[in-house]
Amino acid sequence: MTPRRSIVMFGPALVFAAAALWATDAPFRSHLTQGLSSNFIVLSEHIISCLIAIPILFFNWANLKNISGREWLAILFIGVFGSALAAVAFTESFHYVNPSVSIVLQKIQPLIAIALAWWILGERMHKNFWLWTIVALGAAYLVSFPNLVPQLYEGEIFNPNMIGSLLALTAAALWGASTVFGKYVLRTAAFQTLTSLRFVVGLIFLIILNAAQGTFPAAGTVTGTDIFFLIIVALTSGVFSLFLYYYGLQFTKASIATIAELGFPLAAVFVNAYFIPGNQAAGTYFGLFVGQWIGTVLLLLAMFMLSRVNQETQAVATQ
Repeated sequence: MTPRRSIVMFGPALVFAAAALWATDAPFRSHLTQGLSSNFIVLSEHIISCLIAIPILFFNWANLKNISGREWLAILFIGVFGSALAAVAFTESFHYVNPSVSIVLQKIQPLIAIALAWWILGERMHKNFWLWTIVALGAAYLVSFPNLVPQLYEGEIFNPNMIGSLLALTAAALWGASTVFGKYVLRTAAFQTLTSLRFVVGLIFLIILNAAQGTFPAAGTVTGTDIFFLIIVALTSGVFSLFLYYYGLQFTKASIATIAELGFPLAAVFVNAYFIPGNQAAGTYFGLFVGQWIGTVLLLLAMFMLSRVNQETQAVATQ
């Protein structure tokens, strides 16, 4: 196996790992929404992320001249809608519903991204793609609902507030579209360039949004704990995970990458079980129900098989 083919094989795994990192911020984001506006939380994340992204962008400045007009439009969409507004909508949904509900609703994202990958990128699906996609989606459902009945955890039925649901679904749609547009831009731009531009464009938009809506907090209201949590969120589920994500996306078809992003809800189940008080239900084994462990194994198996599908389709494309 050549180094290039090896990376193609592990591209989906890198996307999966990056998506899993996105789930690590749920406990911190829940705390932040208690005292800060969603607009300001996401703005703060982008400010911290840009401290790393902007210097990297300067090192890749020559790459900018290779980006076409259509690719700049795609970058604008990714920065404004995928990086800024989707994160604001997702964070705002925490005001209306349990974070588990918002995360569960992200499972609509693959359907959007697969359709756009076919329409915009012209991706054609391998004969085994749909088989393992169905397994992955079924496994993700089983992880969320181990008894096959929509119930988040003992005593709470899946009955999300309409506003919170719409916000979470909006985030899913925008992130799904951003996956496809990201793959489109990566044909020309380096992954470091795209990641940096995503944060810079998002930051500019968020400064304007916060100024227009007056959502900057009063002086002295942001606590030391808030700042510490914002740094954690910005680094783990922000800049570092997105550099990893776009590096893996270079070698992964968008339709497969969006399934790999199910690492987000999978990791969220573990985070909620172990780090959010009140989510530890009776009858679990090491924090999860039997059905959730079965779903985890099936999802990891599906990701391994889809990685092989990704490698086979990329090999055919380069012949």
